[in-house]
Amino acid sequence: MTPITLTPVGVIRSEHQCAEATPAQPVFARECTGRVELLPEYAEGLTDIDGFSHIILLYWLHKATPGALLVKPLLDDALHGVFATRYPGRPNAIGLSVVRLVRHEGSVLHILGVDILDGTPLLDIKPYSSVFDSVTDVRNGWLAGVDAETAQRRGRREYRAPIEQVTAP
Repeated sequence: MTPITLTPVGVIRSEHQCAEATPAQPVFARECTGRVELLPEYAEGLTDIDGFSHIILLYWLHKATPGALLVKPLLDDALHGVFATRYPGRPNAIGLSVVRLVRHEGSVLHILGVDILDGTPLLDIKPYSSVFDSVTDVRNGWLAGVDAETAQRRGRREYRAPIEQVTAP
């Protein structure tokens, strides 16, 4: 097949500097803030983005190393096909996250639920819509066997909220 060339449209900024301490999915990163810095030439493409509560970010997993086709994902100790996981070491290192859009300022989007390393190249932004993206009749495959406590512990990885984000009970 013919190779595909992608050009980043911006960069994702976050508090996450180390992959091992970055939550594995947005559900484990609800309190993690960040921002999308779109290149100025794409700023007009953000027109009307304010009407959406969530956005889908597609990005290049620039720190991931290519992996095998059978991998042990973070939430399980068994081998699974890479396409049945969200393991970062993939044939094409494309990441996807659904994050909350907090606000839009010029070519910058402030976001919440960030499970992405700082400096990650952004490939695209799409609005999340419950009309198109919400599915209710799902099967969760091997993930159905992962209990909530294990998912929280492993999914948060080594992430610890910064002191200023910790709130008193």
